[in-house]
Amino acid sequence: MPLFLQNRKIDRVSTTAELFSKHSYLQENARVFRSKAPTTVDPQCLLYVQQREYAATTPLDKSVTVIGSADATTCHLVVLRHTGSGATCLAHCDGSRTWSEVPLIVKAVTSLTGAVKDGRFELHLVGGFDDESQTSHKLSLNLLVAFHKQQEEIHLETCCITEMNDELVGGVHRPVVYGIGANVKTGEVFPASFPSRGPAEDLRSARTFTGGQMAEIYNSSKEQVEIVPCKWSPNRDIAFWLAQDDDTILQYLSTSPMAEPPHFVQHIKSTIQFLLDHPTADSFFPGGQPQIFKRMPQGEWDLAPPSPTPPPPPTPPPPPQQ
Repeated sequence: MPLFLQNRKIDRVSTTAELFSKHSYLQENARVFRSKAPTTVDPQCLLYVQQREYAATTPLDKSVTVIGSADATTCHLVVLRHTGSGATCLAHCDGSRTWSEVPLIVKAVTSLTGAVKDGRFELHLVGGFDDESQTSHKLSLNLLVAFHKQQEEIHLETCCITEMNDELVGGVHRPVVYGIGANVKTGEVFPASFPSRGPAEDLRSARTFTGGQMAEIYNSSKEQVEIVPCKWSPNRDIAFWLAQDDDTILQYLSTSPMAEPPHFVQHIKSTIQFLLDHPTADSFFPGGQPQIFKRMPQGEWDLAPPSPTPPPPPTPPPPPQQ
């Protein structure tokens, strides 16, 4: 079903420029959105989503007020919310598997909405910029087309993407908004920054760095972060990158070398060191169980002990001999 804007169907477009030229409302809305100063989100109410992750919950959640994500350059941050149930999903998409990721986002919201009839699905897209390789443009268009293909009637509310999220700084194109938060109680979506990006930041980054696909990281019914088991193989060759200068790492390990936030290189080195210190992921998932984190009274996410492995059933006695 086509996307809707101001209760009217949006025709498919071949470029983002065409989208914005046809719909001046989206341009003005994006200008207002990008003009807002980023809000620093309190870690005690935050559920942070990393690249190639998504999370969904409802206003009834006592552990999460804001779902957020940051460090999006060519990546796009996607928020889908149902106004009736308040169910909200935030995903950090990098273009790796857009066609299979968008249905996951929609399913996450529909499953939490259940039988609620009143309300509608509202979509917020933020991210990308006018990069030389046009990576942002491709992802913007793919996301729009993928949402066009969904069965649900989806209303585009925020579209601060690609050229509408672009600014020139010293002659270099950069995103204006790198991070957003979505308040699951009020429905507000806003530019945001995050002093904390846990739990298990290095483990989750290692999963993505080694090719992990989009993963759901939150169980809203139990109000707990769940990091499902992942695998990677020992690779000592990546130690090469720890000896390289910042420019080399940016050139080869970033889709947008001139636009990355200041901590990008340190984050990459930290992830590589984590992979060198842990040649496989087996020790993090004993018995193949996920890592589970629960919100503590002080507000931090704390690792829950693994569930005990149930003992094997008793061996039945042999039948009596005749």
